[in-house]
Amino acid sequence: MLLLAGSVLAAPQPGRRVWQRRTPPPADSLLATSLPADAAAQPPLRRPAAARLQELSQQHEFQYTDVTETPANPSLWDRLLSWIWDHLSRLLDTRGGHLVWNTLWYGLMGATLIFAVLKLLQVDITKVFGRAPRALPLAYEMGQENIHELNFADALAQAETAGNLRLAVRLGYLQLLKQLTDRDFIAWQPDKTNQTYLRELAASQPTARPAFAELTRQFEYAWYGELPVSAALYQRVRETQRQFGQQLSGAGRAAHLT
Repeated sequence: MLLLAGSVLAAPQPGRRVWQRRTPPPADSLLATSLPADAAAQPPLRRPAAARLQELSQQHEFQYTDVTETPANPSLWDRLLSWIWDHLSRLLDTRGGHLVWNTLWYGLMGATLIFAVLKLLQVDITKVFGRAPRALPLAYEMGQENIHELNFADALAQAETAGNLRLAVRLGYLQLLKQLTDRDFIAWQPDKTNQTYLRELAASQPTARPAFAELTRQFEYAWYGELPVSAALYQRVRETQRQFGQQLSGAGRAAHLT
């Protein structure tokens, strides 16, 4: 009974498609269907025109640079440079070399940023780096002037004659400081800053502070900022200094009368 049932199940049923596995054709049949050999004649070899070759050789894309080989007997200088670069490349390939390089790089970038900020803030950094003072046509040392001992008329005449207009702007500003001190609007001291004088002037003579603040800005741009001062610019700045000096004289007389 089991054999009979297996034969019944194995027999194909009506309406049901039986899939059969196809075997690949033999290799001989594939060779029989291959393409025949090309019996055409050898095509002629085409060469570009000489004028076209010359035109192409003149184009930038086809300009190649020959790499020069290392000379057989390099000079002492070449051997020294090769030795330096070889050791430097080996050093930079190490972890410590990368750390040193990054430290130097970021340190340089930080120093550049600090220098730019100090310049924008108009801070005199010449003393920080120990730069020697410039030779001036006057017989006194800059930074150590006593405004009560200076002959401003002679000093200004010498600076203008020598063409040192930046120094002339400085002398005119110092002359205004002396006038403010003589009228007790400020208390001059060699170690005080210009901002200190502005605060003192705002407390004693508020109406004079805006004009003096503009003169201070002009002086700091010309002197600490090393702004080139042309003859026309100097005439405008000097005229503004004279006008402010005349206002101080009128304010001083009015205060004396009261």
